[in-house]
Amino acid sequence: MFTWQQFNDDEDEDNPQSPGFFEDAIEELEREDPNDSISQEDDFRVNGPPRRFSKICLKNFFMVLLIFIYLLLTGVAVFLAYQTISDFLEKLNHPVMSVTYKEVDVFSPPGIALYPGKAQLLSCRHHYHDYIPPLVDPGKPQEGDCRINDVTYFGPFTNQTERRAVVVRGPSDVRKKELIFMQFSLNETEEDFSAITYMLFSKFSDLTESVNKSDFMRDCERNYSMWTFSGGFRTWVKMSLVRTSGKSNEAVEFRQESAVVKFNDKRPESERNNQLFFAVFEWRDAFMQDIRLIVTANPWNSVAILCGVFMALFKAANFAKLTIQWIIKMRKRHLRNKTRNQIK
Repeated sequence: MFTWQQFNDDEDEDNPQSPGFFEDAIEELEREDPNDSISQEDDFRVNGPPRRFSKICLKNFFMVLLIFIYLLLTGVAVFLAYQTISDFLEKLNHPVMSVTYKEVDVFSPPGIALYPGKAQLLSCRHHYHDYIPPLVDPGKPQEGDCRINDVTYFGPFTNQTERRAVVVRGPSDVRKKELIFMQFSLNETEEDFSAITYMLFSKFSDLTESVNKSDFMRDCERNYSMWTFSGGFRTWVKMSLVRTSGKSNEAVEFRQESAVVKFNDKRPESERNNQLFFAVFEWRDAFMQDIRLIVTANPWNSVAILCGVFMALFKAANFAKLTIQWIIKMRKRHLRNKTRNQIK
């Protein structure tokens, strides 16, 4: 029956890393042939002290070289483990952005908050397919079909400043290229420049469903950006929605492209004291941009590399241990043979 001891014996015979392998190699070198007819004088002359010394020096040199190579490989393995851990921590602390585009047919109607100040909203109408009919009696109030909420609140940065916002329900049908056309009038000639500030937030329904509209508008003004459009021009705003998902929260941001066209005022001279503002809001396209932070660090790859490195370190340490044991045995054998020769 094949036993485990026999297996170990066979393995020791073939394993160059076991101490027995080195001992067998030395014994084969030093074993004498019983049928050899060479005299002791010839043997002493052939295997004299110079030749024995050269063999020992050569063996020691190769052993030191081998240990140096394994130490070098061990240093490379340690550096690889350090570099793997450093790369993993770097990727874990610095995630990359993944940008995807989602196509939609209908957007949730955004909220368009306008701050007209002393200006008056004359009209607000929905149109489709990028078509706006010619103006009829510009500068005069006209019927509209927009859903509008007036909200008064105190600003988030100066509590003593009261602000009035005209919030309009924005367009939603992007396939039909729905747009909103608004017209304002400002009877003010003392100011050098005239403009109306506006703000965009993600859903108009968030305002209508909120318990306290003033607090909602105050939070929106604190978190969203402000833009302006000037009097005497038609400002065409094309909106796009960007949703950013971070590690713990999610943010919605509006990006816009605006085109400005001068208004050719054909009103009588007496009516031109009222400055007119025209604004158009439309979705740019049917795609919503989604930005997500992705951690590219894969712990399983790092663990696999580290396991391989540690196995290499273990094998190197084991081989170094066996090599040192073999050197010690060789040294003891050399001293024993030297003592025996001196006795003789």
